[in-house]
Amino acid sequence: MSFVCPECWGPECSTIPGSLQIRASIELPPDIRSDEITLQVVSCSHCRFQAVAVYEESRRGRLEEESFDHTGYRVRKEDVTALRRLIGQCPAPRKSSCSCAAHRVLGQRDGGGRWNGLRQFDWEGVFPMRIQR
Repeated sequence: MSFVCPECWGPECSTIPGSLQIRASIELPPDIRSDEITLQVVSCSHCRFQAVAVYEESRRGRLEEESFDHTGYRVRKEDVTALRRLIGQCPAPRKSSCSCAAHRVLGQRDGGGRWNGLRQFDWEGVFPMRIQR
């Protein structure tokens, strides 16, 4: 699945735009709000833009009702590299119950039980993770 790159997709783009792809991901334990939390490293196939993305899904509430949020975060290149390295150290990145160091560091929560794993990054802005059509 490809997503729209926020850097090279738009009316000002004079070349064929690239697509933002998930390059690495780690499933984190649920928190008080979300049943699924996935932290991702994304990059563009054309302009080499890199960022962090978070997919959160909740199946709480009405029967047969789901809600999700998929947001990209502009962070420093060093943070993307560090996150990719940390995810690479996990023996089971698709297993939210893994107790490795990467899951412990990235799965941190605040005092109220809300996941706050992005607090370790100096993110500079957000963008929607829109599916490329």
